[in-house]
Amino acid sequence: MNQTRGGCLESLRSSDLKNILHSRRANLYYLEHCRVLVKGGRVEYVTDAGKKSLYWNIPIANTTSILLGTGTSVTQAAMRELAKAGVLVGFCGGGGTPLFSANEVDVEVAWLSPQSEYRPTEYLQAWVRFWFDDAWRLHAARQLQTHRLKRLQQAWSARALRDAGFTVDVARLLVLVPQFERQIAAASDVSELLTAEARLTKALFKLAVEAVGYGEFTRAKRGGGTDAANRFLDHGNYLGYGLGATATWVLGLPHGLAVLHGKTRRGGLVFDAADLVKDAVILPQAFLAAMRGDDEQQFRQQCIEALTRDESLDFIIDTLKAIALDTARLAATAKAQP
Repeated sequence: MNQTRGGCLESLRSSDLKNILHSRRANLYYLEHCRVLVKGGRVEYVTDAGKKSLYWNIPIANTTSILLGTGTSVTQAAMRELAKAGVLVGFCGGGGTPLFSANEVDVEVAWLSPQSEYRPTEYLQAWVRFWFDDAWRLHAARQLQTHRLKRLQQAWSARALRDAGFTVDVARLLVLVPQFERQIAAASDVSELLTAEARLTKALFKLAVEAVGYGEFTRAKRGGGTDAANRFLDHGNYLGYGLGATATWVLGLPHGLAVLHGKTRRGGLVFDAADLVKDAVILPQAFLAAMRGDDEQQFRQQCIEALTRDESLDFIIDTLKAIALDTARLAATAKAQP
């Protein structure tokens, strides 16, 4: 159990709780073996130390989401306060995976979204203007993957990763990105786009393995890998899903209105949104942590610091907004032409 990022905001009135934009919030929590409750008007988690109980404050006004792992419980009063502050709560297994909850998405990824009658409607209205048209939904999926590639190239070329030991072959990366941009643009349907995505992911794993000198690596299905890199990838991806769920909630976009992963998963839009930052941020950190011999907590801390430094939540929100408004505008223009 650990507090994963950010500081404490001690003196906030309840009327101030929504003053911090989600894109500027600093905390993402994973908790285990504790109780989450309200004490003295504040949301806290309680751990047992022998005969004593230790109370730790959760600055909910500055928190995006909370993962509740093994041995946790949460009170009704705490859920009320978390909902007021717009904090998403997910129930998961040990180490952050798998994530489950009998809520909107599915047994793989599900979040208890705060109930609010005042979510924005602008982006939902724009999204549904194009979503029911296969061609424009494919256009949006292409845009999503293009933004993903640009973010990847920017992040993997950054000095911070090189200094950390992730010395990717930039020349090969600069060839790889345009190659898959062309494949994305040429995809005639979602199946072709998913095939291109699979090829891209395989190529990225190869680059990452060589960048850190990892050796032999095969990406296992979720929960099926025994090596450190596979475990860290599973763990880190769920942090990305937390940001994806937060971004879609902030914009008022239902998780079922996916553009890429919706064929098999009711909550596919969370997967789509998380894809924007998973390769750019989570993938390098997984291999770096595996090479350093980090434990789960150290890896999680490094991941969240990288997501914060990279302003990943801002990027996801801005990208979804741009895709919603631009695709809706293009679709409306095309429909208006004789």
